[in-house]
Amino acid sequence: MSMLRKAAEAAEEATGLRAEIIRGVLMMSPTPRLKHAHIINAIYDQLRPALPEGYEPLQVASLSLPHDPEDYATPDLMVCDVATADSDDWLAEPGSVEFVLEVVSRGNSTKDTRDMVGWYAEAEVPAYLVVDPRDGTWTLHTEPRDGVYQGRLHKRYGDDVVLDGLKVRLRTDGLPLYGDAGAAG
Repeated sequence: MSMLRKAAEAAEEATGLRAEIIRGVLMMSPTPRLKHAHIINAIYDQLRPALPEGYEPLQVASLSLPHDPEDYATPDLMVCDVATADSDDWLAEPGSVEFVLEVVSRGNSTKDTRDMVGWYAEAEVPAYLVVDPRDGTWTLHTEPRDGVYQGRLHKRYGDDVVLDGLKVRLRTDGLPLYGDAGAAG
């Protein structure tokens, strides 16, 4: 285990914050806001019964880059094969994750909307969904090739997200917005 990974684990234990190592940089995130968690649960609740046999949605699980197991991310939600979900390992292997969800945080929006797009493409995750409760939009990145997503679809709450690879449709109407704006949809 690298010194950086030991530092990440110690920081998580000492602070309760979520640690990730993204491109060799230790990143710490606070516990998400309640609306953030609500969105994750709403997507999870739709995914769980709709997924094809052999897939499992997981929260608070991490995956590594193909060429660097010390570089890892912990998305808000991911879908992987059942064998991975049943593993005693703490990192999902690249290639076993079919989908990741990140809900944009108010205080660290560039991480999810810019930094992680390339990271998940490099990890070869087939579909990366970014839900942005700041303005009621979502962006689906698909078809990773050479560390870049080839497909990008940007829509508003109320438009369904179609995950072709998993044959799942996710509704976005009713997902909350940050602030006093209330629910969109």
